Amino acid sequence: MSRQILNVHDMTMDFGGLRAVNHVDISMDQGEIIALIGPNGAGKTTFFNCATGVYTPTTGDILIQPPDASQRSIKGQKPSAIAAQGVARTFQNIRLFPNMTVLENVMIGRHTRLKAGILGAIFRNRATREEEEQVIHDSYAVLKRMQLEQHVNDLASNLPYGAQRRLEIARALATDPFLLLLDEPAAGMNPQETKNLENLIKRIRDTEAVSIFLIEHDMNLVMSLSERIYVMDYGRLIATGTPQEVRNNPEVIKAYLGEEVIA
Repeated sequence: MSRQILNVHDMTMDFGGLRAVNHVDISMDQGEIIALIGPNGAGKTTFFNCATGVYTPTTGDILIQPPDASQRSIKGQKPSAIAAQGVARTFQNIRLFPNMTVLENVMIGRHTRLKAGILGAIFRNRATREEEEQVIHDSYAVLKRMQLEQHVNDLASNLPYGAQRRLEIARALATDPFLLLLDEPAAGMNPQETKNLENLIKRIRDTEAVSIFLIEHDMNLVMSLSERIYVMDYGRLIATGTPQEVRNNPEVIKAYLGEEVIA
């Protein structure tokens, strides 16, 4: 029996007089790849921002169930606290540290798992030094799994665009998530980079035991990757189902996909 790892109940997000997310319910089981799609301005990224602590929803609740832990609410918690509980994300616009190396970017993600406190950082005792060495080792291992180890000492700004996208995913994976939220990971990619990304996302789910929740405009990628799809329009959910069910839903066709795209 599948275990539910995410349950968003009755989420609403208001910005003054604008309702960006309107009473949305979304759930997700362990091991799933699901997608949230919809036109620009539908409220998709706002939903992600609420789920990861950037915003606190006006109403509703966000429940997660990490492995070997009980279900708990993360509504209103800081992004760092949510990440520490195993929910990681990437962003529409790449947010790497361009003047740091590829390894250093991943190490930043890994630091959410450090135990050394302020005194350890000041006095650099043996435990602190050993922990820092382990961070380097673990970060390099993530780069190898993401096929980025050849760039380990390159500046992030010098990577090709597709590799920068993979590096951002690598940094998120360095936090040891059980749930990874990807906000338009294929944006700006050419067809070959998109195909590589599709294979990478499947491999992350299958080998890293990480469930994937993505926002994406590339419908070919969404339809080939997702087991279930949620569709938003003007802040509300208008459909949910398998790719085939969504593909054939008249309201979805009218709101977003268009006859030609899904033919």
